[in-house]
Amino acid sequence: MILKQYYLNCLAHASYLIGDEETGAAAVVDPQRDIDRYLEDAGRLGLRIGHVFLTHFHADFLAGHLELRDRAGAKIYLGARGRAEYAFTGMKDGEAVDLGSVRLAALETPGHTPESISILVYDLAKSAEKPHAVLTGDTLFIGDVGRPDLRASLGWAPVDLARLLYRSLREKLLALPDETLVYPAHGAGSLCGRAISTETVSTIGEQRRFNYALQPMSEEEFIQLVCADQPEAPAYFTFDAVLNTKERPTLEQTLERAVQPVALDHLLALQELGTQVLDARDPGEFAKAHLAGSINIGLGGQYATWAGTILSKDKPIVLVAEPGREQEAALRLGRIGFDHVVGYLEGGIQSLEGRPDLVNGWDRISATQLAERLASADPPVLLDVRNPQERQQKRIEPSLHIPLGRLRERLAEIPRDRPLAVHCAGGYRSAIAASVLQQAGITELEELNGGIAAWEAARLPVAGG
Repeated sequence: MILKQYYLNCLAHASYLIGDEETGAAAVVDPQRDIDRYLEDAGRLGLRIGHVFLTHFHADFLAGHLELRDRAGAKIYLGARGRAEYAFTGMKDGEAVDLGSVRLAALETPGHTPESISILVYDLAKSAEKPHAVLTGDTLFIGDVGRPDLRASLGWAPVDLARLLYRSLREKLLALPDETLVYPAHGAGSLCGRAISTETVSTIGEQRRFNYALQPMSEEEFIQLVCADQPEAPAYFTFDAVLNTKERPTLEQTLERAVQPVALDHLLALQELGTQVLDARDPGEFAKAHLAGSINIGLGGQYATWAGTILSKDKPIVLVAEPGREQEAALRLGRIGFDHVVGYLEGGIQSLEGRPDLVNGWDRISATQLAERLASADPPVLLDVRNPQERQQKRIEPSLHIPLGRLRERLAEIPRDRPLAVHCAGGYRSAIAASVLQQAGITELEELNGGIAAWEAARLPVAGG
């Protein structure tokens, strides 16, 4: 048996290639949309990918099931409760697909979503009764369980899904042998849970002992526990969950249009019509000089997640990137279904040379400089754009708190009669925030270089904790 895990750090996403070495039959579970890595490894291992499973309709990324169907001829499998525009086979409890001496059997585990399934992996050469592993999707994570609130906008009450989740975990997954390996679809950093471990594999026994949500408790206690204090979900989550049920263009088709050069004059005309300009360069480089009106979301961080949070899914996007990174910038947007990229700025930022009228920027100041400004007779407003949990642990006082994901809708709360200084944890989100603020006409601003981490390194005081 071959069971290979693929981990995509930028989305904290795990997917799996499973195959039988003797027959060459193989399947992929919860694939990312750019599927070359599965096809390349299958070719190297002598496997043919004939099956692709989605454990559920993912909200945080667009899965590669249609890409594997079209390029590899793979048959699509969903939970029996799933409904989709494309042809698929619905899997009920116990229904299985055999890949030679490897068996993939469905275990219906609703809760994170109503159609969620887990996949039991049997190595039939060793045992047809005890599973070697279970691929738990977003039902069970290492150290956490799937949140039940991501279908609220589609009519599912979190309390109802939490009740289903309680039963799925206790009646289905905890009924498995302790030695069963647990392979989830996400790891630490994913917003599909709130306390996911950095580990990417565990066992049922370890989770039984150490996972906070699997400890003995009543159904009502569990519901209260998993419905409380969940991080805010990005706006694109519902969009992706629905898009994963649709027949749609493949990533290859999307990138053919996205990776096209756009001359500066043409870009300016598009910008006037409402096209979004996404600058994917490093935040420090963006702060020095950028096209006025553009938004900075650097490729070095959680690029796709923040793009899905900050940008509109309904307006075209033109990219600005370091030369040679345009394809990467478009591809990573494609991973979340943002297929409305219409090209990239030809010549990159260098195309603005000789056009100072089109260029904006701001100062990134040190922690000691910010401390001096805050202690002056005319201090700036300090804006903290971190999430509430971060701020509760430590904060710089006095400061105004607006989480980055809420910044656009709360711009009216920001004073316009004083200079503004922006900070986050390390300097990535504050650059996004500063670009949003500048686009909104707030020009007298600066940014704390290195965020609150730099403030603490300078031994300056923080409150909270």
